[in-house]
Amino acid sequence: MTRGEPREAPMTMQMSRRGKEYLETAQSLLRAARTMTDTVVATRLEMLANDYQRRAEKASSVDAARSSARSAGTRYESYP
Repeated sequence: MTRGEPREAPMTMQMSRRGKEYLETAQSLLRAARTMTDTVVATRLEMLANDYQRRAEKASSVDAARSSARSAGTRYESYP
């Protein structure tokens, strides 16, 4: 992956509100990284942005599972 290039989503799914917030943070971090002249700082911001993108995907997946479990009348048990 090159600097500033968005990650590809592993699958298409509806993004939860929490996931969207993580994604917005990731996009802000990537914008900040693009303006950095210090490559070490830029690289760290990109790594942090990638982490937030993973969090967005995971949050949306977990939120979808919880919503599905709620509609099915079962309790969703998440793992730490």
